[in-house]
Amino acid sequence: MAEAKTQITEVDPRDFIAAVEPAAKREDAEVLDALFRRATGEDPKMWGPSIIGYGEYHYRYESGREGDMCRQGFSPRKAKHSLYIMDCGDESDQAAFAPLLARLGKHKTSKACIYVNKLADVDLDVLEEMVALGWKRSLERHPE
Repeated sequence: MAEAKTQITEVDPRDFIAAVEPAAKREDAEVLDALFRRATGEDPKMWGPSIIGYGEYHYRYESGREGDMCRQGFSPRKAKHSLYIMDCGDESDQAAFAPLLARLGKHKTSKACIYVNKLADVDLDVLEEMVALGWKRSLERHPE
């Protein structure tokens, strides 16, 4: 079975954030890092070349595929910030996050990600609530 592509690297997340361009994305990444640190109580690690992740858990799919991934994280991508807050989108996740998503501000979602152009578009207090909720649900689902 193929090895997971997204793994912890030796890159220091502070160095990665310091190199983010343009400057506005870098400033947003610094705010996101502080927010995720507060909400999770964890120091980040780099996962792959561009995900700043907090905590870690082991997963195993019914297919037998397994691996490790960060519990929460974000990637300050050029077009949009990718926020890895929700689990992979089952109905209970959708129901738990719906009231917060309604209050968040301008965003888009996929199965497990929230995409935000810039932090000025969203309510940071709501975002922090979402990170805390996602963290709590992750610990319940993957207690190891």
